[in-house]
Amino acid sequence: MAKRERIMRMSVEQPLWRALTAYRVLTMLYAVGLFATAYDEFTRPWVAVAYYAVLGGWTLATLPRVAGAARCTKRFLTADLTIAITGILLTPVADAHERVQAGGPTLPSIWTAGSVLAFAVKGGWRWAALASSLVAAANLVERGTPARDTVHNVILVCIASIAIGYVVEVARASERTLARALEIEAATRERERLARDIHDSVLQVLAMVQRRGAVIGGEAAELGRMAGEQEVALRTLVSGGLVPVSRVSEDAAEGAVVRAVDEDPERSGPVDLRALLAPYAGAEVSFAEPGAPVPLPPVAAREVAAAVGAALDNVRRHAGERARAWILLEDEPDEVIVTVRDDGPGIPEGRLAQAEGEGRLGVALSIRGRLRDLGGSAELISVPGQGTEVELKVPKDVTHTRGKAEQR
Repeated sequence: MAKRERIMRMSVEQPLWRALTAYRVLTMLYAVGLFATAYDEFTRPWVAVAYYAVLGGWTLATLPRVAGAARCTKRFLTADLTIAITGILLTPVADAHERVQAGGPTLPSIWTAGSVLAFAVKGGWRWAALASSLVAAANLVERGTPARDTVHNVILVCIASIAIGYVVEVARASERTLARALEIEAATRERERLARDIHDSVLQVLAMVQRRGAVIGGEAAELGRMAGEQEVALRTLVSGGLVPVSRVSEDAAEGAVVRAVDEDPERSGPVDLRALLAPYAGAEVSFAEPGAPVPLPPVAAREVAAAVGAALDNVRRHAGERARAWILLEDEPDEVIVTVRDDGPGIPEGRLAQAEGEGRLGVALSIRGRLRDLGGSAELISVPGQGTEVELKVPKDVTHTRGKAEQR
């Protein structure tokens, strides 16, 4: 059957990197615009022109570097912050002393905040605190005295960058937790699927060998005893712990990644459920069906048929080989209903919970588990002495139902 790999990415960082890229370009243009409007007031404008040439070239050339955490290395961040601090320290050289003392903008202006924010997004609040402290020191050196507006701007950048760094760290931890939870859910579903398949084949055969061996006696009885031991061991394994999940991590720039393999439902058309249920009919099993086809997606049709087979296996096993069973297939506007009823002795109250606790998962996984995975339901009604009835309901729009379940 055709398979496809579905990759679910969860990353809060990527929007931040994209915003930072745009911020650097816009603030670079803003700094150049400030200089252009006050060109005549600069004592050494050629120093500012040289610096803005370097700043503009650096900003445009390093856009790929700030597109994600992978290429935003420590060396790049150090060089980027160095350019910002150099521009701050060059401001008294290029600009008039009166403008500097009056609180005029530095050469890089608010472009400096982009360097600090890159530290925050890349390394969290500790990196942000280090970068903002260096920028604060450079601003104090540039002004010569801790003026009110300078201190105000420095504190604002420091608090903002540390807050963003902290939020990024919390988001990363949340992404890792969510990815782990999705991996565990996928592993649990796979274990349940394997348990259903094993119950429908291997466990049934082992149980039959055990019963037949006890009836025949002799060497066959010993073979039956061994088969019974293997059945118990296999049931314990099936109902045991979770399947180990992969711990391989990927580049943090791409966020938490969970991989899952799904069958591609678009490879084949709907299947008539009547054709899959008809083989169950026989001398002891009656099958009532609609006159028109009952189409379902292939996966859903096979799972419903397998659940019906599991219900009939339970009839033969617990009600006896000669017990009568009836299958009723109903095609409703929004769902398909399959009812399996028998004339056996019924199930004593509490027996299903006891069987599930012992690792006998026929009803829990082979019937209810299958319908739950399809977004449907399985109801079992049993009255001692009056037989058992299993009602299976599955929505026709199985793909839509699954999509809603994944969104919750």
